[in-house]
Amino acid sequence: MMWSKKAWIKNQEIYTQILKLPFIQELINGSLSKEKFNFYIKQDSLYLAEFGKVLSGIASKLSNSADSETFLEFAKDTMTVERSLHGSFLNTNDQNSQASPSCLLYTSYLHKQLNQAPIEVCVAAILPCFWIYKSVGDYILANQTKRNNPYQDWINTYGGESFTIAVEKAIEICDRLAEKSSSTIQNKMTEAFVMASKMEWLFWDSAWNQECWKI
Repeated sequence: MMWSKKAWIKNQEIYTQILKLPFIQELINGSLSKEKFNFYIKQDSLYLAEFGKVLSGIASKLSNSADSETFLEFAKDTMTVERSLHGSFLNTNDQNSQASPSCLLYTSYLHKQLNQAPIEVCVAAILPCFWIYKSVGDYILANQTKRNNPYQDWINTYGGESFTIAVEKAIEICDRLAEKSSSTIQNKMTEAFVMASKMEWLFWDSAWNQECWKI
């Protein structure tokens, strides 16, 4: 069995819990408040700025030139989403936005993997941001209960065909790296994949609660 399939099986309960989150359920029926969605979009912009740096860092460490080019494209696409999709939802560019505790925790975790972990583990750590977003987008598309959803553009971006291609590429690279790795490295890849998936749950939950620093 491919590493990705085993990792997804290990991760199934986390993904199931993500689908149950109030944030996701209200995206499905279009009832999510603008305040909560705007909070999410601002935090996602901050997240993607750091995520793009991690993707570029991975590109510089990969030995396969084609894979490096793929990750550079990922980083470029990340900036495109931040500028176009996020800009369409936010009326102003809040330069004073501060990363929430959950957002900072997630990006710090990814930077730590980039700086300290084997490249295989780092690639596994960024995979949930691709795979879970795609799966959630597909789930929302299949279960929408309201036409003219105010968040349809977001739903279409992550449930669309172009994002499918990126996700498939990311999974394929992970599987190739895992195939050439020891069982110890594969286990560390799975641990990183599961931890980053927990961060995905935390990120959406924090958006619902509009999490902020207490002091």
